Amino acid sequence: MSVWSSLASIVSAIGSGGAQIVDRLVQLVLAKPEGANTVGFTVAMIALSAKMAKADGIVTNDEVLAFGELFEVPEGEGRNVVRLFNLAKEDVAGFEIYAKKLADLFPYDRITLIDILDGLFHIAKADGVLHEAELEYLARVAEIFGLDAREFDHILARHARRDGDPYKVLGADPSLDNEALKRHYRQAVRQTHPDQLMARGVPQEFVRIANDRLAALNVAWDQIRAERQL
Repeated sequence: MSVWSSLASIVSAIGSGGAQIVDRLVQLVLAKPEGANTVGFTVAMIALSAKMAKADGIVTNDEVLAFGELFEVPEGEGRNVVRLFNLAKEDVAGFEIYAKKLADLFPYDRITLIDILDGLFHIAKADGVLHEAELEYLARVAEIFGLDAREFDHILARHARRDGDPYKVLGADPSLDNEALKRHYRQAVRQTHPDQLMARGVPQEFVRIANDRLAALNVAWDQIRAERQL
């Protein structure tokens, strides 16, 4: 069963209204043969995008298009995405409850949680600006996911690039010597390969996140090479 067929059955079974939607959502995901991998990842992206839109107060066309760039939703399946998005957005349960319960779908899988946060950043910045409310939301979700400040700054640097610090983009300590830094960069590139994302259960359509991440890593590495004259 494809992720979109699974999503359709989840949306059909979830019902509407009440503070227990997220609990029912988690139960339905875990009942799928695919478990919390591809289906859970897709559900988490939709639901947490909805909660971010509520926190921000507005859903722009750019944000809708950004979601479409991350997920190539087959024709006829978009209505299920919209229905789940609206259910999560209007649910009385707050985003912190959603973040905690959806994170529990990925125990001991820190990298996939980083992938989810990366996707949320991509959607948040789609209108050209990372708004303060969105940054506060993303920082709190990262905290609930168990990510530390360094990991959050690593993701933020890739998307905002405010201070132009290439070491933050790589998530590397500037004190590393040249050989250690090269190994760190190569490992980061390997982890970013689309095949690695799909091995973690990230949907095949979600390659945009890998391409953007790889581009940021390469720009940062080129800057460091120039500075260190490597």
